[in-house]
Amino acid sequence: MKNTLQVIGLMSGTSLDGLDVCCATFTRNEQNLWDYHIDAARGYEYTPEMKYKLGTGAQEMSALEFITFHSEYGFFMGDCVNDFLSKHQLHPDLVASHGHTIFHEPHRQVMYQIGDGAALAARTGLPVVSDFRRLDIMLGGQGAPLVPIGDRLLFGQYDYCLNIGGFSNISFELSGQRIAFDISPVNYVINHYCRSMRGLDFDRDGLIAREGNIHPPLMKALNELPFYRQAGPKSLGREWVEQEVYPLIDSMHLPLPDILRTFYEHAAYQVAQITCRYPAQGTNPRLLITGGGAYNVFLIERISTLSSCQVVIPDALTIEYKEALIFAFLGALYMNDEPSCLSSVTGASRDNIGGMLFKV
Repeated sequence: MKNTLQVIGLMSGTSLDGLDVCCATFTRNEQNLWDYHIDAARGYEYTPEMKYKLGTGAQEMSALEFITFHSEYGFFMGDCVNDFLSKHQLHPDLVASHGHTIFHEPHRQVMYQIGDGAALAARTGLPVVSDFRRLDIMLGGQGAPLVPIGDRLLFGQYDYCLNIGGFSNISFELSGQRIAFDISPVNYVINHYCRSMRGLDFDRDGLIAREGNIHPPLMKALNELPFYRQAGPKSLGREWVEQEVYPLIDSMHLPLPDILRTFYEHAAYQVAQITCRYPAQGTNPRLLITGGGAYNVFLIERISTLSSCQVVIPDALTIEYKEALIFAFLGALYMNDEPSCLSSVTGASRDNIGGMLFKV
């Protein structure tokens, strides 16, 4: 067991912003609690071709094309890590890679995180831990979310930890257990309609949504989707959005501002419903918000208005790199033989140590 580890965490989310690289040092203190320090972090943008392949292209590839891209993306991540190490003069103990989710259907025990850990290890010469979700899914779990172990051990001073990316997910303590689940799609839907209707990558600060009006029939239909009545553990993937959400929105034939205004309200309402259903102990509970959605001024306004929580927006490094930081932490836990997947979160038959190790 090592009490100090320097780890690079890699994270690529469904919003396709790029590859987040975060190097952090984790230290176990005298009280057997973990401390961390972010040593350096930066993002690497995807080329249009890479963005297409990760978005929809990989799902349509032949088996040979798919496995070739699996290696290609692993080498791409390795090149990003090597550039990062050179720029910051770092010599970490290992790399922990989330990969990029292509398939996520846990009810069928099907998932795939693209990005070959062996290719990444070969390119960097560093030990690599990757494929964190697979074992949990084979144990009957959702394989997601994985961030809550980091929320508990690194951000336990907050009552709720909310991350807003392609999807929103939340974690909190309930009766001595860490509970976590996906809440709703957010940027995955917002960015889709911005691209398809105006050729924009996203709705900066929610300015387009501010121009629109809430469409009550769409708002009602979204909130009545069966997923929101399911008890956790539960998780969301692109398949659900494409089958349930897009057809519903498209059937209303609304202008973009009204689509976004309604969807912002829906996303904020669903967050408020969770904090109401699972109230924190004490008064003025604190809600930490990270991920790209933390920069969306209008969305944060709606969450603040609809929920009873004190919204906390942290520093930029934490907003942008918290998930990469926690995947680095999952690597540290792996190397210390400590569970990273909590059955109370994922619904697996037991806590487990997810991941595969590649060493050169």
